[in-house]
Amino acid sequence: MDPEDHASMPSTAKTPGTPPPFGGFTGNKPTRTPKKSLLSKGSNCFSVETWPNEEGNLPAFTCTIIMPPPPVVAEFIGTLILIFAGTATATVNQKTQGSETLIGCAASSGLAVMIVILSTGHSSGAHLNPCLTIAFAALKHFPWAQVPVYIGAQMLASICAFILKGVFDPIMCGGVTVPSVNYGQAFALEFIITFNLMFVVTAVATGTGAVGESVGITVGATVILNILIAGPATGASMNAVRTLGPAIAARNFKGVWIYFTAPILGALCGAGVYTAVKLPSEDEEALKQPSGAQSFRR
Repeated sequence: MDPEDHASMPSTAKTPGTPPPFGGFTGNKPTRTPKKSLLSKGSNCFSVETWPNEEGNLPAFTCTIIMPPPPVVAEFIGTLILIFAGTATATVNQKTQGSETLIGCAASSGLAVMIVILSTGHSSGAHLNPCLTIAFAALKHFPWAQVPVYIGAQMLASICAFILKGVFDPIMCGGVTVPSVNYGQAFALEFIITFNLMFVVTAVATGTGAVGESVGITVGATVILNILIAGPATGASMNAVRTLGPAIAARNFKGVWIYFTAPILGALCGAGVYTAVKLPSEDEEALKQPSGAQSFRR
């Protein structure tokens, strides 16, 4: 095959399916993602030597081990760091009679988000939140085929809150997000703060204004602001898996439906509103930039 023919052939991305918000969005037209399964790249085969017996040799056979692809592993680890930081800080705050304070709890979650975006954003997109994953899929910035895999990784990381139960029990209830106001107020607050978060995330993920480390700082600061607003009333979850794992570990499901519905609706509205008000010039500038410049760590 001539070099020219080889160059004309379509190339495959190094990590198919690497999604936004912080993994390389390239304008208003989402990059086509191969329909190949996420798990296909994690298959490793090994052979087993034949074993002699009295009547002959057993036939050799092969096994296939399915390993999760790096983006899914990064998403799991990033979500685990976020759940651990937010839940542990709230638990320690209760254990020490409020020494961490609301500001400390807010700063802990905000710093965790910032750290995870900076460390795993280029690999997994650092979704960390099924509401965010669903919202970006609904706006065609993320393939629906990969949504179950990402949400599965996020839920598995959330359930690992049982680790904290073993460390802090019987004071685990400090990390559970439960409403201290009536359900209507709690629903409204969770909707509003998730709307705020998703509006900002969509802006920095699909816009052209935020670059490099400022993206992680911007999203982390938004998380801090939201916790300062709604932390005393609802725990400021903004994230279904932030509520799920600690609720199971502490067996406290008070108002849990609020944290599964309000954040999803808020995320959809936040992403949709920013998409509606975004200036067309931003899309044109994004299309003019080379694809390599869209990486989170640029």
